[in-house]
Amino acid sequence: MLEGKVWRFGNDVDTDLIIPARYLNTSDPQVLAEHCLEDLEPGFARKVISGDIIVAGTNFGCGSSREHAPIALKASGVSCVIAASFARIFYRNALNIGLPILESVAASKEVKQGDILRVNFETGLITNLTRNQVYQTNPFPGFMRELIASGGLIPYLRKNLSGEKLGV
Repeated sequence: MLEGKVWRFGNDVDTDLIIPARYLNTSDPQVLAEHCLEDLEPGFARKVISGDIIVAGTNFGCGSSREHAPIALKASGVSCVIAASFARIFYRNALNIGLPILESVAASKEVKQGDILRVNFETGLITNLTRNQVYQTNPFPGFMRELIASGGLIPYLRKNLSGEKLGV
C-alpha cells in the first residue's frame, strides 16, 4: 500500500514527453530523473516528492519502446502511475523495472492535480483521500506484488531462480 500526491496529465503522454530523446545518451537513472517530464511540466524533477503518483488519461507511454521512460519516472520518485490505458510496451517496461501501474478509467477521469491517493495493490482499491472517493481496479497477483517489491524482473529472478530452486 502507498499514499501520495497526484500529478495529473492528459491523454497520449508519449515517451518523448516522459524523457526527451536528447537525454537518451545515458541510462543513469539519476540523470534521467533530472529531466523527467521537463517538456510537459517544467521543473517537475525539482517539484516531485518521493511517493507522488501520476494519474493520466488514455495511451500513457505511447511512442518509442524505450525503457528509459519508466526508469526516469521511478528514479524521480514517482511511486505509481494510474491511467485509463497504457501503451503495451510501456506497460511491460514499467513492470520490468518495478514501477507499479494500474488502469482505472474512473480514477483517470475524476482524480485532480494535488489530490492525495492511497493505493492498495493487494485489493486493487484506489482511495482518493481528498475527495472521499474509491475506485476499484484489478489487484496485482501475489507474484506481481513480489516482483514490484523486488525492484523489477531482474532482481525478482535473481532472488527466486537460484540454481538450487532451478535444480541445477
